[in-house]
Amino acid sequence: MMKKSHYVLLAILLVAFFLLRRSTSRSHVIPSRAAPASEQATTATNTPAPENFDYYLLNLSWSPEFCHSHPNAVQCSEHATFVLHGLWPQNTNGGYPENCSNAPGPADPAQYTDIYPDQGLLEHEWKTHGTCSGLAPDAFFQLARQAVHSVKIPDRLASINQQLSLPPDDIRSLFTQANPSIPAASLAISCGNNYLTAVEVCFNKSLQPIDCGPIRTCRANTVRIPPPQ
Repeated sequence: MMKKSHYVLLAILLVAFFLLRRSTSRSHVIPSRAAPASEQATTATNTPAPENFDYYLLNLSWSPEFCHSHPNAVQCSEHATFVLHGLWPQNTNGGYPENCSNAPGPADPAQYTDIYPDQGLLEHEWKTHGTCSGLAPDAFFQLARQAVHSVKIPDRLASINQQLSLPPDDIRSLFTQANPSIPAASLAISCGNNYLTAVEVCFNKSLQPIDCGPIRTCRANTVRIPPPQ
């Protein structure tokens, strides 16, 4: 029969064994370091958001109408007709994402002066719309440039020296004639106070024309189109 002193010694050895084992196993565990909440927020907002949208809306603004109320804007010194306002992510339910992150814009905005002579507008378009595209800044503005160049401005509207008055459907027809690959359903005419403000084109994410769906088009009987000043 084992003596009582032997039981005590055995108990002490077992306790020492388990304490040593526990200490050894913990020494091999390296706890992960969670970033502070402020760092996590910065990381999340300083990267482009996922492509959580359905299609793009290309807005080609009629510059003379804009310049009528903003004569000192950079673009107005060029006396242009249609100019790029933006390439905007849209959803088929009629909504659209905006201001998706605080990701910085392109490192060299000057390389996009051909489509955005006003750097302030470029920065606005990136912050408001580009950050929702899921693209890096340069990729987004290169896509915008590609979209603009894919649409031919009708000769009748590319250079005018006197005001025109046309029904919205006629303006749309001028664009479909100049761009056989763009159907009328991919175009929307925007107007304000019966003046032309923009022509919009709906593209999928590969810049193929698609039906504009919920995008409303101008309902005026006739739209006035002032010439550049």
